[in-house]
Amino acid sequence: MELDKIIIVRDKTRLEQLIERFNSKAQAKFYLERSGEDFSFYENEHDTFYASLGQMEKAISPLFKHKVLFRSFLPTYMFAEGDLIVVIGQDGLVANTAKYVNGLPIVGVNPDEERYDGILLPHGPNTFLTAIKSFVDGTYESKKVTMAKATMNDGQELLAFNDFYIGAASHVSSRYNLEFRGKRESQSSSGILISTGAGSTGWISSVFNTTNNINQHFYKQKRIFNTDLDWEDEKLLFVVREPFLSKMSQIDLGYGIITKNTQLKIESKMPQNGVIFSDGIEADFLNFNSGNTLSIGIATEKANLII
Repeated sequence: MELDKIIIVRDKTRLEQLIERFNSKAQAKFYLERSGEDFSFYENEHDTFYASLGQMEKAISPLFKHKVLFRSFLPTYMFAEGDLIVVIGQDGLVANTAKYVNGLPIVGVNPDEERYDGILLPHGPNTFLTAIKSFVDGTYESKKVTMAKATMNDGQELLAFNDFYIGAASHVSSRYNLEFRGKRESQSSSGILISTGAGSTGWISSVFNTTNNINQHFYKQKRIFNTDLDWEDEKLLFVVREPFLSKMSQIDLGYGIITKNTQLKIESKMPQNGVIFSDGIEADFLNFNSGNTLSIGIATEKANLII
């Protein structure tokens, strides 16, 4: 396939973020070591990342045009048809990147196998070039991952690779009307989680862990409920967290499976500080206050991960 250029997507290292916070490396080191932390952890992580990034750029430079793009520029960068996306960082960076690249293929590179799980990072600095060459030759294999889409009544949209959180931005009650499969309820809860198959072992699994612990206490045996979704499944799960029963709020709509033929509709009853954010990244959010309604469904866009 024709490859115009490679876009290497990265984030700042934790050491770089600390230096920004404290204005210098010396001040960051002084503060953390005074608190009993091992500053060398951040230095070693930083050095390992840059060694991997340097190795990648050295391998790419003689063969392809390339550009390094920081995560913060993803929402505004204009990706082109001939771009191949190479993500180097932690798993969450792949999830965040997939929402902005319009289905372009992604090569996930794990820069630090001792620290990062790498579920979405099947390649390393020594092997990623093979994936790029297979893309050019047209012999690559990819996994098409289902994503979720939130559509607001004002036309704003947001994608999620793993999950959405919908509710109050703080720890106060989230108030809203929920509509699913012809049933409608007013609810007060700790918010709603919507998960894709890729996210089904993440945040939403904690709700199932709570359910399983309570069941074990009452039934004196393990009754295991879990999420059984593959990444490619055209399904989403939603769970209402800690629904509260009162004169004004109901609890019957607490769990469901969203398909191509069904959507979850939510109407905000929060005067302020209502939000919907994506993949645990609070910077990727939409305000969701009184007067706002939204629909959650399966996105037509797919994440395209080269495996």
